[in-house]
Amino acid sequence: MRFPTVRDPQARSAAYRGLISTVARSRTVTVCAVAAAACGLAMTACGSQGSPGAAAPAGTTASPGSSSPASTDSCVTSQLGISLTYTGALAGQAGGYLKFTNDSSAPCRMSGWPAVVGLTASGQATPLRQLQSTMFGAWHYTAPPPVLTLQPGDSAYAVVAADDKPAGGNTSCPAPYVRLRVSPPGDSRNVTISAWLPGARSYLPACPSADGSPTTGTSTITALSSLPH
Repeated sequence: MRFPTVRDPQARSAAYRGLISTVARSRTVTVCAVAAAACGLAMTACGSQGSPGAAAPAGTTASPGSSSPASTDSCVTSQLGISLTYTGALAGQAGGYLKFTNDSSAPCRMSGWPAVVGLTASGQATPLRQLQSTMFGAWHYTAPPPVLTLQPGDSAYAVVAADDKPAGGNTSCPAPYVRLRVSPPGDSRNVTISAWLPGARSYLPACPSADGSPTTGTSTITALSSLPH
């Protein structure tokens, strides 16, 4: 900015006073403008953060008490204890209940047929079929299969059974299964457990039906309350 040259001392003094007043007013206006702009930005920021009904940022977790339920994952082999219980022989069949216990600290869900493979002493492996009904456990399939949510420590069950007498012209049954390789529904990992049935004093039979088809199989996952025990 260029300023005019004033030679008269009185005029120069008046000019200086006017110049100082102008500069002061300019600075005051500038400061006020900056303060107002800053205040506006602050109000805008506060409004965006505190406005009722504002959407939460993507990827945030719902607060406790939210009406949106958290999803529950399927039970996997690594979090389950798997055993064979309630064994015995009844009405021409022998078997027991596969017991799946949630040994983890988080809930999980189970539904459908477990994958079970019978292993003989010689190592022969036979996948057990998916039963639609069985005398052992008095179980009958009804669609859709139940979905069980297992809290830590809870258990779900599946019947495993087979005919224990020769059928047709057969006089004996093949070698029984001495071990079972078990996977929960939807998981390819497995554990191997004994196929000994204390209640029947035998291993799980591998007897075929009269037409030669296997009779050994499993039910869907179900609650113990739906099975005799």
